Amino acid sequence: MRIGIFGGSFNPPHIGHVNASKAAFQQCNLDILIVIPTGTPPHKALPENTPKSELRLQMTNNAFNSEFDYNNGHIIISELEIYSHENNYTIDTVNKIRVEYPNDKLFLLVGTDMYNTLDIWKDSKRLLEEVTAVELPRSVIPISSSELREMLSQRKGREYIEDSNYALIIKNKLYNAKPDWDWLRQQAYSMLDPLRIPHVVACEKEARRLAEYWGVDADDAGEAAILHDITKKLDFSENLCIISEHGPTINEFGKNEEKLLHSITGALIAQSEYGVSDHVAEAIKWHTTGKADMTMLEKIIYIADYIEETRSFPEVDQLRKLAYKNINEAMLLGLEMTVSDLKSRNIPPNIATIEAINDYKNIISLHE
Repeated sequence: MRIGIFGGSFNPPHIGHVNASKAAFQQCNLDILIVIPTGTPPHKALPENTPKSELRLQMTNNAFNSEFDYNNGHIIISELEIYSHENNYTIDTVNKIRVEYPNDKLFLLVGTDMYNTLDIWKDSKRLLEEVTAVELPRSVIPISSSELREMLSQRKGREYIEDSNYALIIKNKLYNAKPDWDWLRQQAYSMLDPLRIPHVVACEKEARRLAEYWGVDADDAGEAAILHDITKKLDFSENLCIISEHGPTINEFGKNEEKLLHSITGALIAQSEYGVSDHVAEAIKWHTTGKADMTMLEKIIYIADYIEETRSFPEVDQLRKLAYKNINEAMLLGLEMTVSDLKSRNIPPNIATIEAINDYKNIISLHE
């Protein structure tokens, strides 16, 4: 058989790696490609923010065993090196592979930079007696993993990564990655009742506008607004399951509290699946009830949810004007309107809302 060997840190694996393997299958007429994510490369240390071996192995499996067709060839994701804490020299790995495939032809796939240094690799003469070196030109791998890691921290690069790997990177906060806006919106909207999507779109727009006006990070406001209602359509038991799995134990909720659960579970899912920061999660958590001593981001999400452009109620214009004049007075008005509405329906308000009202009355009185 004709067997390709493709090693690398795959940190992360991307479309360039996969396209290179496809090209090698075709050009070298391979039967098998053995992909070997390295544990400890001898030529350079892995970056400090490198994921654990298990995650890199999982991402490598996802990338090379995705929807790509290798002309009926067989892909093996090898664990020969990934869990090693010693330097992984190619000659040692090739020797292990040779034991399993004693009579087969081995092809070593390497990028141009590495190909040009083969003569200084450990036991290079013996290595080149065992394998045929195949150069993978830069045109086949148009981006490096280091370049991609930098892009991910800037909400870019999603197009280079297999879908499940991108979700894994965001979920686990790998490479300081921040979610691509279009991807995050797609994820959030897919969890909503379609009739709620216009509200979330408008809430994001308003939250960004308020954030810029009040000097708060607009990206934080955008994330919180996009995700604030992601568990809104779930029923009581589904919300309790999320709390049981991800959050603190909550023993009982009255019927009047059921509609508040989505704020708690939305915050939990935003952190566990979409890697948002603690302060973004807190803004989601308190967007329905408010609370005493709110941060400016928390105020912005509460108010944006209340006054976004699809909202229509008698006091909305007054509240919109106040939001850009005195946000504390806007908060007090919004909270008091909420309590008034609840009382009209014989629903007792949440204790956090009452505490928030008292807090804002004190704040406003101190500044009069």
